[in-house]
Amino acid sequence: MNVQLTINGEPETFEVTDSDTLLDALRRNGYTGTNRACDDGECGMCRVLVDGDPTEACDVAVAEIEGAAVETIEGLGTQKDLHPIQAAFVDNAAVQCGYCTPGMVMTAKAFLEENPTPTEPEAREAIDDVLCRCTGYEKIVEAVLDAADRMNAERVAADGGSTGDPPESGSIDGGGST
Repeated sequence: MNVQLTINGEPETFEVTDSDTLLDALRRNGYTGTNRACDDGECGMCRVLVDGDPTEACDVAVAEIEGAAVETIEGLGTQKDLHPIQAAFVDNAAVQCGYCTPGMVMTAKAFLEENPTPTEPEAREAIDDVLCRCTGYEKIVEAVLDAADRMNAERVAADGGSTGDPPESGSIDGGGST
C-alpha cells in the first residue's frame, strides 16, 4: 500500500506494508538520521515530530498517520547552515557518540517551540526521556538553554529588534527616566 506524508515540508509517498513503522519507512527512504535503538518506544533515539508532537517513530504504524506532517533531523539545518539548536549542541560539546543527538535535538525543538524561555529544571525534564549513555546530560541541558537564547535572539532580530515588551513605565523609549 502507499502512504502519503509530508516529510520536512515536502510531500512524499511511501510504499509500506501493514507492519511497517514510521521508522522503517523513514530509514528505507533515506531519512537515516532517525536512529533505531530499542524498537519499543522507550529510548527516544528515533524521536521525530509528527504534526509538531514529539513521537517515537519505532512505535507508530506508518499507515496510521496517513497525511501527517513529519519533521526529522534532516529537516532542520545543513552542515553549512545549522539550525540554532544544532549549533548550540555543537558549540556546547553536547554530543559524544552522537547516537542520541537526533532524538535530543528533535525533543529540544518541540520543547523550545512550546517553552521559548525555559528554566534549567524545565530543560532537564524535557530531555530526560531520551537516553544518553555518554554525556551525563549536563552539556545537553546547557545546549538546550543556549539554543533557547539563540532562537529568542533570532525572533527579536526578525521583529526588527523589538522584544515585544512594552516600554518601562514612565519612559518613552524604555530606557528609564532621565
